[in-house]
Amino acid sequence: MEVMKKHFVLVHGAGHGGWCWYKLKPLLEAAGHKVTTFDLAASGIDLRKIEQLHTLHDYTLPLMELMESLPQEEKVILVGHSLGGMNLGLVMEKYPQKINVAVFLAAFMPDSVHISSYVLDQDLTLALSLMRPSSLFREDLSKAKYFTDEGYGSVKRVYIMCTEDKGIPEEFGRWQIDNIGVTEAKEIK
Repeated sequence: MEVMKKHFVLVHGAGHGGWCWYKLKPLLEAAGHKVTTFDLAASGIDLRKIEQLHTLHDYTLPLMELMESLPQEEKVILVGHSLGGMNLGLVMEKYPQKINVAVFLAAFMPDSVHISSYVLDQDLTLALSLMRPSSLFREDLSKAKYFTDEGYGSVKRVYIMCTEDKGIPEEFGRWQIDNIGVTEAKEIK
């Protein structure tokens, strides 16, 4: 019996582009799966400037357009890394019917209960004082009412924690797993 081939949509994190999946993409394709990688707004080779983006939705627009273009009956496996988890959240809210499962790979995982879980004030203060503008969208996220149980909450969620990841500390990854709710959690050491 042949295994059903899937369509994976791989979403990069902040400071990256679709190129960052260059090792995973050919492995999935060799297994017969369809794989889509792309650049979020002002990332990779996308020509927009970060200063042109004012909301998380602006940053997520290329992913929104991709999801909109999918046939109504197609369901994808969304994989988001790091800040890419926030992009997954927006798409899960708007297109839950087009998503088979959302995989958060050492990623921020939004929820509809603990709104401040994705606004880390102390870390953000340090980052903003040391770095040039980036796609953190603190003001946008702190006022967000993006994620509902009917949209985002209706999609199956898997969290993969990378215990040595420096962007999403293990303690925070475990907090997300325990407090936000996932269907399945895995750990990579």
